[in-house]
Amino acid sequence: MIRRFAGPAAILLSLLVVLAGDTYEMDRGAEPAAAAVPPPAASPAADEIFSSPNLRQMANLPKGARVSGINTDLAFRGDYAFAGNYDGFSVYDISDPNAPEVAVQVLCPGPQNDVAVHGDLLFVGADSPSSDSDSCAGLEGVKIFDVSDPRRPRYVAVVPTECGAHTVTLVPGKGADRSVYVYASSPCMDPDDRITIVKVPLNDPAAARVVPAAGRLTTGDDAMAAGCHDVTAYPEKGLAAAACVGDGVLLDISEPAAPRVIARVRDDNFAFWHSATFNNAATKVVFTDELGGGVGRTCTPDTDSHRGANAIFDITGQGTRRKLEFRGYFKIARHSAGNCVAHNGSLIPVPGRDVMVQGWYQGGVSVWDFTDSRRPEEIAYWARADQSFIGGSWSAYWYNGVIYSSDLQQGLDVLRLDDPRTDPARTLRTDHSNPQTQNDHNRWCCR
Repeated sequence: MIRRFAGPAAILLSLLVVLAGDTYEMDRGAEPAAAAVPPPAASPAADEIFSSPNLRQMANLPKGARVSGINTDLAFRGDYAFAGNYDGFSVYDISDPNAPEVAVQVLCPGPQNDVAVHGDLLFVGADSPSSDSDSCAGLEGVKIFDVSDPRRPRYVAVVPTECGAHTVTLVPGKGADRSVYVYASSPCMDPDDRITIVKVPLNDPAAARVVPAAGRLTTGDDAMAAGCHDVTAYPEKGLAAAACVGDGVLLDISEPAAPRVIARVRDDNFAFWHSATFNNAATKVVFTDELGGGVGRTCTPDTDSHRGANAIFDITGQGTRRKLEFRGYFKIARHSAGNCVAHNGSLIPVPGRDVMVQGWYQGGVSVWDFTDSRRPEEIAYWARADQSFIGGSWSAYWYNGVIYSSDLQQGLDVLRLDDPRTDPARTLRTDHSNPQTQNDHNRWCCR
């Protein structure tokens, strides 16, 4: 039985689990579109930065002396970015993207300390076991911090969850329900593993508890048989997409405490379903394949372009009859001798187009357009020739006009994208962003 992770990312898992809902077997002969951006003319030297002309670095903020573990994911609120790492989390002041600063670093060890923020609360997922419930170190489950003052985070509570919390996703309560629901995911191999749902009363977060009997995702009498690596929710659309042990899953989350499986899909080219992103209209889902578990060298000439890639699915049908229909793959065309694979990203809010920025570990940061689901193309890239055993961009997200990339070893990179195809997004603003809780860009305002 494999229960825990070995290394900084997911272990390769080959088990295909049976999930409730409809299954769509894709046409595995479809060819990915070639990237439109040419690769660098020569092999870069160690630590050399190389990029397309339309994407440049604005700043780099090293992770700091107190952080020895690798950096992980990002979340945003106002002028602050919250960055997880294996030692705890950092809070960055990003009021000036050209000169970000470390506001505070909190020591709270545990893999992988995935982060999400809602109002004055920060949620941190811990994936390692501990019997210590009185201190931060080693706690397993969902840790809650008060960040009403982002420079002075205050530990509130931990909610222990079976099999830990490798990733956390937030879904706000509906109507009079003044709660936020935390979907805690961890793709363990036990038969009874599942997405654990934690209900957090906003007026008393210390009273947060696991929702009884809500961990199994059901349709009728069938149940989900194994856990998921990550869930991306789109509450305004009542949908979520889950990257599970052997499947991509579309969920109905109109009742946040009781999600239901609508459809599922499998792909023989996928080694490990890692994460998901909707387009803004929620008519498409991009699933990522973490081939090599985040440590493999999978952007090589001898690795098939369908493997370690993104897979694009159109959502067809209505209501409980919706299906996931495969349309195409996208993988960066640049070869890398380092660990390189599709990882975390978010939409760039370009009106009328489907454009995504994404981290590829040592493959760097890629901006790509999937408006035509069958013919996605890369429109920009930025990378650092990192010689570490494992390094590069864990996640790359768009937030208020710029791109922030969490580099495993090198800290926070801030990038500026100048391209007529994406420039309309430069003026759109939001007051928060959890990339795994998408919101409608049509509600963003301008500055």
